[in-house]
Amino acid sequence: MNATRRLRHSPEGGYARGDETRRRIIDAAIALFGQHGFDGASTRDIAARAGVNAPALQYYFENKEGLYRACAETFAEESWQALEPAVTLARDALLRDAGTSALIDAFIGIQEAVAERMFVKRRATTDQRLFFAREQAGGEPDIGKQVLMERVRMPLHQVSTQLLERISGVPAGDPLTIVRMYSLHGQLLYFCIAHDTAMTMLGWSELDEDKAALLKDNMRAQSRVLLEHWSRERLARERAAAKTAGTKRKTPARPVATKQAVTAKRAVGKRSA
Repeated sequence: MNATRRLRHSPEGGYARGDETRRRIIDAAIALFGQHGFDGASTRDIAARAGVNAPALQYYFENKEGLYRACAETFAEESWQALEPAVTLARDALLRDAGTSALIDAFIGIQEAVAERMFVKRRATTDQRLFFAREQAGGEPDIGKQVLMERVRMPLHQVSTQLLERISGVPAGDPLTIVRMYSLHGQLLYFCIAHDTAMTMLGWSELDEDKAALLKDNMRAQSRVLLEHWSRERLARERAAAKTAGTKRKTPARPVATKQAVTAKRAVGKRSA
């Protein structure tokens, strides 16, 4: 795609208006892509929802695929803005070789940033949740997955698995570590993808700050219990390995009987008889 065309603006004083128009189109596209999918959302409907004429989409994004990419980039940028401070703190903890308690706090800090993005500050709108759910379900343009993988998912994956490796002693690339990571981060995912079902089952009409705090507190407590348990397992393995190594060092080597020694021993036995 021609990046210059995708980022075009009106000259002189039209830059602000151009940015505003571009953002309106992206917001409208995220809503309709989320509701109907890439194939089901027409450029005509997107333009109408954004309050622009159809040629404006081509002017700013070149084509429908370019618009979808811009939606994914916007989603990724806003997500990373919410997550980057916690990820940076976690990376710093790893670099300074922080203790287990600090590493656990760093992991939970990332989870809290995700919850903040989803619920507390209302950064993730209903339209964005639908867009995210459809992208995760598959069938949408690959460019969305590529953008989100490169800018959000892979950095989050790397730092999370590195934290778990240090906490649990299981290598970052081990399937067990990856499963554990997704199990912990997945605690809040249901409330994003199956939002309406979760709200109905809980009897909630909206997710206000108090209810969001309940979700965060529960997530924090569950994660800490598991992370501390995996840390104790690592310490137990390390102690067992150290004990085994120490036992091997203390055990004297068994002398090897030479042929001459065996012959002399037999001779002594015969004389005694």
